[in-house]
Amino acid sequence: MNVTKSHIGEYLSEIHASVRNGNYQIASRYKNMDMYIDYIFTEKDAEKLLLALRPEDFSQAVRNMHPGHAEEVLYVFGKETELLPRFGGRAENVPFYLKLNKLAGPYVIVISMHRQETPLLYPFKDCAIV
Repeated sequence: MNVTKSHIGEYLSEIHASVRNGNYQIASRYKNMDMYIDYIFTEKDAEKLLLALRPEDFSQAVRNMHPGHAEEVLYVFGKETELLPRFGGRAENVPFYLKLNKLAGPYVIVISMHRQETPLLYPFKDCAIV
């Protein structure tokens, strides 16, 4: 699915407005809940993470594979944030995998918000040559 950086910027503006207005929900999936168990990570932290998403964090857009929802496009982002392990240890930079579904109207379902299992590709990140 082909998308532009401008399209992602507009999409994120709508996502940010929904989050600021409380019109979002994080799916109750085991992987998502593990973040709250493994790290000192609150609902407020989740909100900050969503509001910090930028077009450069975009990875890909995919069709919803659930029966009856093939018309929906899901957007995948990756974002790293520093978290403290709940059971001691030093702060870690945790790479998040986020999959968002903006429904009709101003409502967003965060389908996935968990540690990345594989590295993501970011088509809009500037690649600096060192």
